[in-house]
Amino acid sequence: MTLLAPKKTLASADGAELAYWVRRADPASRQFLLLIHGGASNHTRWTEFVETSSLTGEWNVIVPDMRGNAASMTRSHVNLQTWCSDLRTLLSAEQAEKVVICGHSLGAQIAVHFANRYQDMMRGLILIDPIFQSSLQGRSLWIRRCRWLVHGVVAVLLGLNALGLRRRSFEVPPDLRVLDEKTREEIRGAESFEEIAKRYSALGPILRNMPLANYLRQALASVTPLPLLATINTPVLAMLCGGTTVGDLEVNRKEVSEFPINEIVILDANHWPLTETPAAVRAAIDEWVMRTYPSAAGQLSKLSP
Repeated sequence: MTLLAPKKTLASADGAELAYWVRRADPASRQFLLLIHGGASNHTRWTEFVETSSLTGEWNVIVPDMRGNAASMTRSHVNLQTWCSDLRTLLSAEQAEKVVICGHSLGAQIAVHFANRYQDMMRGLILIDPIFQSSLQGRSLWIRRCRWLVHGVVAVLLGLNALGLRRRSFEVPPDLRVLDEKTREEIRGAESFEEIAKRYSALGPILRNMPLANYLRQALASVTPLPLLATINTPVLAMLCGGTTVGDLEVNRKEVSEFPINEIVILDANHWPLTETPAAVRAAIDEWVMRTYPSAAGQLSKLSP
């Protein structure tokens, strides 16, 4: 069986085309794990995880390109509400009635907002370096403080787009599995925290693959306040990065404690642990899922030699 089936597409409620990939469990299963990439990213951020995780024996894995990115590229309206609506449409199409959602960075923000809106569809949340208002620092803090200015820039850009002033084409989105392997090799022995921040925060490569307005809207969404965490009554695994340049670790710990059912794992990484420490991420997610949902773990063990 191939790692991911061929690309699937569907139309959102407002007509936007959404692209996603599904790795079906064998034998057939009703367990669903949804993986959401971060801002200015795409579904290949998860390729290495899907390839190596033991969960794929029992869990169906759904991996979308979120609206405004890669194969789901659009200049139409994008915000947390539309992303949550898109995911609900996607999950309904795949008959996923209950789901564990795992998101990285902006993907974690989307996951929390989805859990708040559609609690009846939730089984669990896995948040990889989520962004909390109280711990912002660096570029994220600047965007938060200057958000009205950024909103204004977005409005101007969208106005110019409506007049026909826009780029007509973009580079093919990168295969992030390949990029991650290359980056790990190149930063080996270097100061990983600082070097990876330079590589993965650089605007030049990002804007070769997406409109500036899309990038700014995703950046704004990343620093949007989260809903009241105490109202989300689903198990939560928070994977926090010990060397992050985006938020303060101790403040992040305190914020995660607001979830009624929570567990924290600290990763020796900056804000891109799927690149820096993929084995640690995979091990933590696999162990937590199998321990938190023991019926699935029991069935999975029967498949193992």
